[in-house]
Amino acid sequence: QVQLVESGGGLVQTGGSLRLSCAASGRTFSSYAMGWFRQAPGKEREFVAGIVWIGGSTYYADSVKGRFIISRGNARNTVYLQMNSLKPEDTGVYYCAADPDIIRVRNLYEYDYWGQGTQVTVSS
Repeated sequence: QVQLVESGGGLVQTGGSLRLSCAASGRTFSSYAMGWFRQAPGKEREFVAGIVWIGGSTYYADSVKGRFIISRGNARNTVYLQMNSLKPEDTGVYYCAADPDIIRVRNLYEYDYWGQGTQVTVSS
């Protein structure tokens, strides 16, 4: 099993920045992908950003491209999401996800392992 723990959420004003962290523990894989998803009240969970560990290819939702950056930590088990120029529509619970057998990084149904989520609130 893999355990994922997110941190770094909070309340920020429009235009501000936050950095989310996701630490993985437990079973390790030689190759996997990690993604960030978010869910606003009354809405479906949506893809935000993803990274393939080997090679480091990154993927972003159009709504965050140019504002958010996903990156790997020096430790193999950590991924970050730097969020800049935040907007009220970025508000939601942000979840970290991981899986060793990802084909479509943007597809939440392909991820088997999820964190508990961290709340991000952007005030206008």
